[in-house]
Amino acid sequence: MAQLRLGISGLGRGAMLTVPGLAANARIELVAGFDPSREPRLGLRRAYGVRAYESFEDLIAHPGLDAVYIASPHGHHASQAIAAARAGKHVLVEKPMAVSIAEARAMADAAAESGTCLMVGPSHGFDGPVSLAADIIASGNIGRARMIQAFNYTDFLLRPRRPEELDRERGGGVVLSQATHQIDIVRRLAGSKVRSIRAQLFDWDTERPADGAFSAFLFFENGATATLGYSGYAHYDSDALLGWIGEMGRPKARETHARARSRLAGTDEAAQKQARGFAGPASNTAEPPVAHEHFGFVLASCEQADVELTTSGVILHGDTSREELAAPLPETRRTNIGEAFAACVLDGEAPIFDGAWGLHTLACCHAILRSGDEGREVMLDEIVSESH
Repeated sequence: MAQLRLGISGLGRGAMLTVPGLAANARIELVAGFDPSREPRLGLRRAYGVRAYESFEDLIAHPGLDAVYIASPHGHHASQAIAAARAGKHVLVEKPMAVSIAEARAMADAAAESGTCLMVGPSHGFDGPVSLAADIIASGNIGRARMIQAFNYTDFLLRPRRPEELDRERGGGVVLSQATHQIDIVRRLAGSKVRSIRAQLFDWDTERPADGAFSAFLFFENGATATLGYSGYAHYDSDALLGWIGEMGRPKARETHARARSRLAGTDEAAQKQARGFAGPASNTAEPPVAHEHFGFVLASCEQADVELTTSGVILHGDTSREELAAPLPETRRTNIGEAFAACVLDGEAPIFDGAWGLHTLACCHAILRSGDEGREVMLDEIVSESH
């Protein structure tokens, strides 16, 4: 069996959540990693017995390396993806694809010029219930998706953060970090690109200034619409609507949000942040999931039924019936991401979440930001054209 020899760039929380699913794939061999800090490198070595380098350049020069999963901070995505492509390496890059539209376009161009695969993710657009709902809608059996509702209330802003994670100019705040998930989800369900966006931004915590919440209304090219709502201020917890299953598909305590501020008080956020990745103790990331990952409440209203996404699959609310359909639960979290990436590199299959997809989702994020700042509807063509 042909195998994809994979390196990991950035050994923080994102990698901690995704690497077990990549490593569990029989078509992927994890061979090396990179992180500028010593503790995460040691953690990767303990967990997988592979070499971890001090520089990205050394990682992509690793003998026989085929591809790189880039889980580094947002500001490094573009430079690392471009360098990898120019070295002939395939790239799986974390969301958001980049900080700026120009960077994302340069990444896509570098992959096209080198003939390498560029795939963006993971995002919750990969989740099993999202895929199941998208397939049901695409079948045409319940008509077209016309109106989609997606909202999520989390403790995002009160988790340990590096300064740049709260700074919009460096890719911080909830729009680039979190709206990406919702946009990927509703784009899959609508089956269309977004035409325009009207949004409002909120920043109401003076002790933690950042884009902390937003409301957005999306108009799709095919006539569908989506309403997005997100708050990261750790008050209401929308996981209450998902049976107290957390975002990662595991049971969570109902008091999690109420304790968020006290957990941060008087602590070293940088150290806490690092401890959530490979520098910290082993977590439950390799344990079999008990439910699917999710990103809050999602309901797609189609012409003959409403499709409600759950942590086990979907519920079809039809004219005369209510039907629950399960999505297959993987043995290890995020194995479908490895499958899609391996299929792209080894079989030449085009992924759903390719560079063009990632660029459009990023443009949607920038449209939300501009609409919130300027108080007007923003056309996606306006955002994309400025990068040329």
